[in-house]
Amino acid sequence: FLQLKPQGKILESHVTIGNNWCQDAGIYEFTMGATGKKVKGRYSFVYVFEDGEWKISHHHSSVMPEPTMPQAITEEEVRNLFQLWNSALATEDAD
Repeated sequence: FLQLKPQGKILESHVTIGNNWCQDAGIYEFTMGATGKKVKGRYSFVYVFEDGEWKISHHHSSVMPEPTMPQAITEEEVRNLFQLWNSALATEDAD
């Protein structure tokens, strides 16, 4: 990963602040300097204030799943989807 010379940018950030701790979770994107490829990922950081400085207590990253292409569906197929729900009601089987 580091050989690709990644440079990150935060796209979406949700911060929570506590007493001597804070959390930042969201989505970031890395541009690989070696190839120009872009990769989005989810992230979370938990920081703690310890020995007079902020330190990373926890970090997690995972690559965003690739988007799937929607499958074509007809109006009749959409209307028939109701039967899945209706049949589950009749059998009391949620699956």
